Amino acid sequence: MKDMREYLSWLEKRGELIRVEEELSPELEIPAFLRRVMYSKAGAVLFERVKGYPEWRIAGNLFTGVETLKDALGVERLEEIGERPLKLFEGLPLGFSDKLSSLGRLKEMSAYLPKVVRKAEFTKNVIEDNPLDFIPAFKTWPRDAGRYLTYPLVCFSDPKEVNSISVYRVMLLDGERAVLHWQIHKRGSQAWRDYIEKNGGKMPVAIAIGSDIGTLLTAVSPVPYPLDKLLFAGFVRGKGLELYRLPNGVLVPANAEAVIEGYVDVKELHEEGPFGDHFGFYDKPAERNELYPVFHAERVYYRDDPIYYGSVVGKPPLEDAVIGKAIERIFLPMMKMILPEVVDVNFPEYGVFQGIAIVSIKKRYPGHGKKVLNALWGTGQAALTKVIVVVSEDINPHDINQVIWAIASFVDPQRDVLVIPNAHTDALDPAVPNPPLGSKLGIDATRKLPEEMNGRVVEEVEEDPQVLKRLEGLFKKYLGE
Repeated sequence: MKDMREYLSWLEKRGELIRVEEELSPELEIPAFLRRVMYSKAGAVLFERVKGYPEWRIAGNLFTGVETLKDALGVERLEEIGERPLKLFEGLPLGFSDKLSSLGRLKEMSAYLPKVVRKAEFTKNVIEDNPLDFIPAFKTWPRDAGRYLTYPLVCFSDPKEVNSISVYRVMLLDGERAVLHWQIHKRGSQAWRDYIEKNGGKMPVAIAIGSDIGTLLTAVSPVPYPLDKLLFAGFVRGKGLELYRLPNGVLVPANAEAVIEGYVDVKELHEEGPFGDHFGFYDKPAERNELYPVFHAERVYYRDDPIYYGSVVGKPPLEDAVIGKAIERIFLPMMKMILPEVVDVNFPEYGVFQGIAIVSIKKRYPGHGKKVLNALWGTGQAALTKVIVVVSEDINPHDINQVIWAIASFVDPQRDVLVIPNAHTDALDPAVPNPPLGSKLGIDATRKLPEEMNGRVVEEVEEDPQVLKRLEGLFKKYLGE
């Protein structure tokens, strides 16, 4: 789908779009409506009239469900997206003959590459006087510090010219300044620090609003550095993303509804928050030991009849639960590449993605479960996961009852529970006293080998197959099996 508008039309044809004709405010009213719709699983919403912003319409709840997302991206399994780059990079060519044989693969690769174009619809209109006042940003919760961009596509490149498009909440201070909430472990923060070391001064940044659903999903995905996220967008979309280069040099999606062009002064920092986040609690600046960079907006470009996209967060399950489940499926193939013993993974929606993970593995040796626990805590975004449960491959990690049975049956707390104190954790975690430091809990709920049981063998009950065969007729008669 070429842009957000085409996606909205597609949703409407499927009966998954609500059009709201009544005028509502982006401060509290629209966010409250979006939450109620998402809790009701009623689809996406397009608000036709926005109080105080007559030029705009607002879209929300675009990630209506995993099945809808699969259809929109043209895949039967979301894992196919994660498999695309792995298949292309598998078996890198070593010799000349190998390179020749890989030409077909290189041609396939070119289909996913981003392309810079000379025209973009959003360049038709521009505002330079207090550009942020033009944006219908949300105030999501009553005690939020102010208006926020809640799904901004923050675009930048680092000194190594690795391009990024990422989602960080943005708190508006006034018509020209905003605070970028990029936490210390995020790409944006690292690029900013690298920029300070190499250049200093002003780091060019742009914030795009709205794009096609594949690009929106890419922006929030934990793509491992130094893989270029604009390239990864091609894998998600199934074809390369068209980009437009702004006067400040930043590449942004050409299909954006609006783009805010500006810069971050590397010496200017500011408090951020409070903000009601995805855990369902207010994240307060006094509870964090971080200040964040100030973004200076120089101008905003926008399409005719622009559509703003904002997401709302709070107690699950909201839109971010669908996004989290999609990311889980897309990045499972990459997790398996790093840890071949992994069979499947489940980040339960009520675990708010980084709170709890359940991983099933092909266990091969004593202590294998703990090996996987430690490996996951050292891998990318999984490093922020607070609680990880590892189970054997015969346990379905998506069946919580099976997982509970595995914990009850195979876990000896002294042997199988691992607690790591003073580890880096999610700065938004409401349970830790000194964010971003906290502890982690690992549970090895795999079936134990004799070496782990001091030689004790526990025999599991099994049905007698001959008895079951004799009873087949009765099962069909009385149970309909």
